Amino acid sequence: MRLIRTVTSWIIALSLAFVLVQLTLHPFAPPPPGWVKFYDPPGEHIVFQTLARQTGAATFEPAGRLIAGVLELIAAAALILPFTRRFGAGLLTMIMGVGVLLHLSPWLGQALPRSTELLAGGDDGGRAFFVTLGLFIGGVLLLIVQERPPSAAPKRY
Repeated sequence: MRLIRTVTSWIIALSLAFVLVQLTLHPFAPPPPGWVKFYDPPGEHIVFQTLARQTGAATFEPAGRLIAGVLELIAAAALILPFTRRFGAGLLTMIMGVGVLLHLSPWLGQALPRSTELLAGGDDGGRAFFVTLGLFIGGVLLLIVQERPPSAAPKRY
């Protein structure tokens, strides 16, 4: 049973870290414009530009995007190491929980525009929302599967 938990934990952690790196840094395949936090020029990230436009708070783009990207990279690095994996999963769950709430708010919505240009038309069909929701669920699953360190485990008498 312990081997299954360990292997499952590694699979989930590496998958989540891979997706986080893809969303923050330049991914392997050429990304669509406006979807990678540290790759897009200021003002062109779809999620944070939409938030800035809808709320009127200009701090979402680029400051909010950079803060979210740094936190996601910290979570990705913590997910890779077994002794910091629970911290990384907790941080990821909090970040993506905020993301899910923003997608459910009237400011962002589930379907985002395909471009930062208002006249471009069309939406992403909820792609960003489902990625955020999937990362949130993956973080929760990892918190359940990952064993606690021996010092944090409850003592049995």
